[in-house]
Amino acid sequence: MGCLMEKAVVTPDQYPLSLNALVNACNQKSSRDPVMNLDPGVVQRAVNDLVAKRLVMVQNFGSRVDKYQQRLCNTQFAQLQFTPAEYAIVCLLFLRGPQTPGELKAHSGRLHEFKDLSEVESALSSLLDRPAGPLVARLPREPRRKDHAYAHLFSGPVESVARDEEQPESGGAPASRSTAPSGLAELEARVARLERELASLKEALGIATE
Repeated sequence: MGCLMEKAVVTPDQYPLSLNALVNACNQKSSRDPVMNLDPGVVQRAVNDLVAKRLVMVQNFGSRVDKYQQRLCNTQFAQLQFTPAEYAIVCLLFLRGPQTPGELKAHSGRLHEFKDLSEVESALSSLLDRPAGPLVARLPREPRRKDHAYAHLFSGPVESVARDEEQPESGGAPASRSTAPSGLAELEARVARLERELASLKEALGIATE
């Protein structure tokens, strides 16, 4: 979905995408996290699932090659209508996973030119406050990161969502609550998060998990 959204903006002359073009977009070495190496069969199954959910439509324009167009948002078939800034953020979260406002601005490239961080934060706020429910979630700030990262909610709820404010330390707080987690605990938490993201990705692409 992220690849279809991206190519609709950055290479409109080559959109909708054939299966081969979509495979190349999915396996692109730049602007992807994680970088993948999917075979055409896996991508075809994922596309078929999205077609069945009416999130992708098939067009062939009278040729033998089917081409695929997203209908998640900003089309006459979609209920979701995003501003260019919102569209870019959702697309980047699909392609690169959770990111801070600064990372979203740095990665936006040809999708949308953000004037400053306040425009990114404003678009994130609008995605958080959608009438039908939030489309992104604000994550707890990770060690050594200045800002909170945001994740999309199109694959389901995120287990850890940041509170509006960090709980301040107080003299009466239990020591176990105020001490920083050990390096091992941090590593275990990161591994668990990556495993959840991998499981969600496999489910979205129709790959059976063991």
